[in-house]
Amino acid sequence: MLYSVYSVSAVFSEWKGKTMALQKRFKVAHGDVFPMGAYMKGSVEAVADFTAPQRQDGSRPQQLDKDTGLPLWQVTVLDADDEAGKRDTAVTVKLAARVQPTPPENPTGTPWRPVEFVGLTALAWVDYGGGKDREGRDRARVAWSFKAEDIMAPGEAKKPGGSASGGSGSRAA
Repeated sequence: MLYSVYSVSAVFSEWKGKTMALQKRFKVAHGDVFPMGAYMKGSVEAVADFTAPQRQDGSRPQQLDKDTGLPLWQVTVLDADDEAGKRDTAVTVKLAARVQPTPPENPTGTPWRPVEFVGLTALAWVDYGGGKDREGRDRARVAWSFKAEDIMAPGEAKKPGGSASGGSGSRAA
């Protein structure tokens, strides 16, 4: 489980200004990141590019994926794992797609729809946003950035023909 890495986050307070060993995204299985399931909260939203200049109306252009050049979209996902820490219960997953991905139907009647990610990748990074401890050291922690090729209903990816064509159609060509 990826969350076990948080237990070593204190080590990173000594690493400020240094590079992490894992600098690339790596493939992870949906079940390894979300062993108890993932539930989409809200809608699919465009990722604003805060490095680009603002438009005349004050809005920001949509961020493009560095690998594919496609527009980036994001969804907020609730991790159903009881062992996930408070900061790790709501996770953002980004998707690169020409058009806004369409999430699967919500059969539950609750505001949160169960989802599964296809082609999920993770990138570890050091989050220095935790303030200082009593001795004045940074409270750094390992944080995760997730990106997926597609979003679909749980179990649909495992069915015959259940690749991107069975999901939102957002998968990059």
